[in-house]
Amino acid sequence: MMRNSPLPPAPARKPDLEDDFTAATLRADIWVDHYLPHWTSPERSRARHDFVRGGLRLRIDADQLDWREEDAPLRVSNLQTGMFSGPVGSERGTHRHRPDHLVVRTATPERLLWAPSAGRVDVTVSASTDEGCMLAAWLVGTEHLSAKDTGEICIFEIDADGVGDGRSRARCGVKAHSDARLTTDMTEVVVPVDASKPHTWTAIWGPSGTLIGCEGVVVKHMPPFPRYPLFLMIDLFEVSRRSASAASYPKTAHVHSVRGWESASAE
Repeated sequence: MMRNSPLPPAPARKPDLEDDFTAATLRADIWVDHYLPHWTSPERSRARHDFVRGGLRLRIDADQLDWREEDAPLRVSNLQTGMFSGPVGSERGTHRHRPDHLVVRTATPERLLWAPSAGRVDVTVSASTDEGCMLAAWLVGTEHLSAKDTGEICIFEIDADGVGDGRSRARCGVKAHSDARLTTDMTEVVVPVDASKPHTWTAIWGPSGTLIGCEGVVVKHMPPFPRYPLFLMIDLFEVSRRSASAASYPKTAHVHSVRGWESASAE
């Protein structure tokens, strides 16, 4: 499918994953409100969030700790649709995205809340315009079946300085990480939206490849796709040094709705 083509319509059936956050409480049957908690400690992985009119607000607060002390500056508030790790001291766990041999610090029980091997997901968000922030959504290999299943579909990564009035920059594509069956293929795209306002990103993956779209239009199409279960992650990062002024906080982004459909087969 060519770039700038209309996206295929969403399936007519009810989504397997659906949340517009109007319940004003985080659904434990869908979400884990920690960022990769097995590689760090609970007080560092726990998301800061609240519910506002129109959805869920992810926050970076002035007193929030770095995700790992040795990774500073890096503070994260994240939602993900499951978790998996091996025992403390092992290197088994979801999203071993680093080359420096992450080691499990907090053992987490296997929770496969939504982990399709093929399907579609629509994520409606408003990105952050706060200094040093990035809003991202990824589908990452769970790795609970095999440590080889490390691939990632990057639905979008939007830096605060990429948000513009009527046009915004984002990155999207596939990241192989250590999966030798995949090739990293990332692209910076310009989309005709003010990403600080509600807009929808879509990922469709399966036998015909990986398709990424924004506001109903294809922005990238790639032949390969990870052929194994994937968790959805939606993240607000602060990747610069902590702002000197407490008045700069909280730094925020919004998640308005998420809808996902699992396909019957990834073959």
